[in-house]
Amino acid sequence: MSTSAASLYALLHPSPAPPPLIAAPPSDRPPVCGRFAPSPTGSLHFGSLVAALGSLLNARERGGRWLVRIEDLDTPRNAAGAVDSILHDLDRLAMHRDGEVMRQSGRTDAYAEALDTLADEGWTFECGCSRRDLAQGVYPGTCREGLPPGRSARSVRLRVPAGNIGFHDAFQGLMTQSMEKEVGDFVVFRADRVVAYHLAVVVDDAEQGITEVVRGCDLLESTPRQILVQRALGLPTPEYAHLPIAVDANERKLSKQNLARPVAVDPPGAVLVDALEFLGQGPPRDLARAPAAEVISWAIAGWNRTRVPRRRTAPAPGYADDPRLRSCFQ
Repeated sequence: MSTSAASLYALLHPSPAPPPLIAAPPSDRPPVCGRFAPSPTGSLHFGSLVAALGSLLNARERGGRWLVRIEDLDTPRNAAGAVDSILHDLDRLAMHRDGEVMRQSGRTDAYAEALDTLADEGWTFECGCSRRDLAQGVYPGTCREGLPPGRSARSVRLRVPAGNIGFHDAFQGLMTQSMEKEVGDFVVFRADRVVAYHLAVVVDDAEQGITEVVRGCDLLESTPRQILVQRALGLPTPEYAHLPIAVDANERKLSKQNLARPVAVDPPGAVLVDALEFLGQGPPRDLARAPAAEVISWAIAGWNRTRVPRRRTAPAPGYADDPRLRSCFQ
């Protein structure tokens, strides 16, 4: 058995009850580099601002770089003019990026190469199942050993080994997931011929030298999938830090689909101070009248990650007094 085959066999056939595989940053750390990676489905709103600001401050406070990447692979959802609108809003808020803006739509060759690598190493298989076939949720392994008679390939899935994958989240603490039981083999190339998010984001983070991923808790549960893809491709695992999700009066995540209020309609200093308050940084309210650059300078100098709320959701400004959201503060 070749070395690569033996390694894959060991991953797919571990000893009983293996301990969690905890992803830890290397001791010899590269320079800090964070990123904000929005999808261009509409204007920047408060929820996406929180993710952008948290990632910016966490990198800048330690003298790190901050990059912006546009995740525009899901073409039908892209809104005309959204990229320019998002970049303009960031500039208006004095959240200035380093380097060029990366766009996923221009990186299909890199994703194809990663898919080839996974296939060559035996990590992937073709799947003929539709969403209707998988109504139960966790993939049952229908096509793992080959396509059943009468079915043709629709997507490509990554083989998930037994055991847990875990990581220490800077804001949410130790997280572990039994991917075999909770997720199953997952899609890395979709039926609509588009590479899946979990593969694209891993390839892009490695290409850009990202050392920390600060984003919303809506992506917390999918992080083990990305860690597994990193291991399969031999790529580094960044530090993860998942921020609370901003929710509305109905406890729904603020989103463009829910017609969340664009940040462009509010004064820059005021919306930045609201976001800093949401992140637990305790800014003085009179800072809301200051220019955006002054607010950002104050925030970088005083950024304290230990003050970020250790919860998965929190009410967006304007909803804090709603009785339906009081549990968010308990």
